[in-house]
Amino acid sequence: MSEPEAAAPESRRTYRARSTAEKDNPTPKAGRNLPAAIGVGVLLGGLVLASILVYSWAFVALVTIAALLGVLELDQALRAGRINPPLIPALAAVGLVPVAYLWGAEALAIGFAAAVGLVLLWRSVGPAPGAARDVAGGVFLVAYVPLLCAITSLMIAAPDGAGRIITFILVTVASDTGGYAVGVLRGRTPMAPSLSPKKSWEGFAGSVLTSGITGALAVVFLLNGSWWAGAVIGAVAACFATVGDLAESAIKRDLGIKDMGNLLPGHGGIMDRLDSLLITVPICWALFELLL
Repeated sequence: MSEPEAAAPESRRTYRARSTAEKDNPTPKAGRNLPAAIGVGVLLGGLVLASILVYSWAFVALVTIAALLGVLELDQALRAGRINPPLIPALAAVGLVPVAYLWGAEALAIGFAAAVGLVLLWRSVGPAPGAARDVAGGVFLVAYVPLLCAITSLMIAAPDGAGRIITFILVTVASDTGGYAVGVLRGRTPMAPSLSPKKSWEGFAGSVLTSGITGALAVVFLLNGSWWAGAVIGAVAACFATVGDLAESAIKRDLGIKDMGNLLPGHGGIMDRLDSLLITVPICWALFELLL
């Protein structure tokens, strides 16, 4: 057994011990360095906003870099769980972000299919043991990061793309912020204690309410749409953002890791900040197309 393989079970035992301790105190509390988290959040938000308002290609470039870092981070996390996805095809799939901006949804669909085919081809020349697991990991890696990141390119390419991106980010951030604040202050009923002991139904209600109000205001003032359409977009986005949080918690628990990385002080890794956004982006894009 190699050294990484020997270390993985201990990592899982440590993670489970920490999770058991958290279950003993189900009331959500602030569990991160708030000053660092706020500072990093403001900096990232400023970079994204500047890229949106200055030049749409700057935003596409920023998302491409984030997708590249996310692929590398998630690849390392999967390898900690003894899944070895083909990395080169996943890195090549990051090109879906500019492809979607230049040529639209059909090109994105074709590019994703080609990336999946490349994952299968790349892994087929390797050893047979673990092939199904590695291919599944590779397809998941391509779909979860480059594909979902590329949908933001479809948004920014629209005539009112800047407003759509800002609205999408605002409702997602409002969901996280509202859920966190209400959960810390009023959270008493765990939503999914086996996955995320600090997430409560009270916090979820705060997410939906905060995101719905934010969506209504953003759609009216940024997109000249109806307030009810914005409220629907915000409320649905909050539901999917919560699913994204829980999904990443499940992935990290299965892999035996606490955070996807440590690149962002107070936040963890890139993927720890992208989880809600990635799950929310396709539903926001679809609702924008349907309701606006």
